[in-house]
Amino acid sequence: MNEAAVGTGGRVLGLFQGARLTPTQRRIAHSLVQHGPSAAYLSAAEVAELAGVSQPSVTRFAMALGYAGYPALRRELRALAAVPATPPETGENPMQDALRAETRRLERMADELGDLSAVERAAQMLVGSRPLPVLGLRAAAPLAGYFGYFAAKVHPDVRVLDGGGTILLDRLDQARAAGASAVLAIVLPRYPRETLEAIREAKELGLAVVALTDSAVSPVAEAADVVLPAPVGTQLVFDLHTGPMAMAMVLLQAMCDAAPETAQRRLEEFEATANRRHIFEA
Repeated sequence: MNEAAVGTGGRVLGLFQGARLTPTQRRIAHSLVQHGPSAAYLSAAEVAELAGVSQPSVTRFAMALGYAGYPALRRELRALAAVPATPPETGENPMQDALRAETRRLERMADELGDLSAVERAAQMLVGSRPLPVLGLRAAAPLAGYFGYFAAKVHPDVRVLDGGGTILLDRLDQARAAGASAVLAIVLPRYPRETLEAIREAKELGLAVVALTDSAVSPVAEAADVVLPAPVGTQLVFDLHTGPMAMAMVLLQAMCDAAPETAQRRLEEFEATANRRHIFEA
C-alpha cells in the first residue's frame, strides 16, 4: 500500500473510532481501511465480497455509523479519498520517503495520545497481573521480547510467549494458574491465526486482554478489553514497526506511573545487581 493509501486509510479509520461494531462490522471496517482510496469506489456487493460477509451486512454497517445507507457512506469515503494524503514531491528517494512517512505516523500517534485513558487503563490491568504474560508470534515476537526485557526491570514476573504450538496454550494455562489476571497481546500484520486462537483461549481462561496492534479494527480488536492502535509502515518490502515499538514504551512508562514506588524500588535493585556483577562497561 503506498503512502496515499496509508493516509486515506488513516482518515477512513477515523470514521469508525468510538463506534460499537459487531465482529462482522469490524471485518467490513478493516477491509475498507486496508484498501485505502480504492474502497471509495466499490459497490456494496464488492465490499461484501472483500470482507467475506453478506451485502445486507454492509448496509447495516453503514447505518450503524449513522448513514442512511451504503451510498451515503461511499460519498463520505470518496470525499476523504479526494483529500491530498501526501506533501508535494520532494525529489527524495523511496527510502527517505518511507522514513518521512513514518515520522508523520508518529506525529499522528502523539496527537492521539492527548487522551491517555486507554493507555492508563491498560497499564493498570498489566501492572497488577502476577505473572504478566506477553504474547507475540512471528513478526510480533521481537517486539514481545523487547517489551519483556524492559518490563522485567519493573515487574517481578514477566513471561514472554513467543513460540507457537500446543506448548503456547500450556504456558497460558500455567500463567493463569500462577495468578495472572491479564495478558499483553502484540498482534501485527499479517495476524497469525495461532495468535488469535491463543487470545480466545486467554479469554476463556478469564484473562483480560490488552492488544497492541496496528489498527482499531484489527482482527484482535473484537476480543480485546483494551486496544492500543499503533500503525505500521508499509512502503518498504517489509513493514516498519516504529509505531508499535513506540507504543510499547509508552505503555511501559504508564505501568511505571501506575506503580511508581514498586518501579523505583525494582530499578534500584537492578542497578545494584548490575554494578555488583559488572554487567555493563558504562
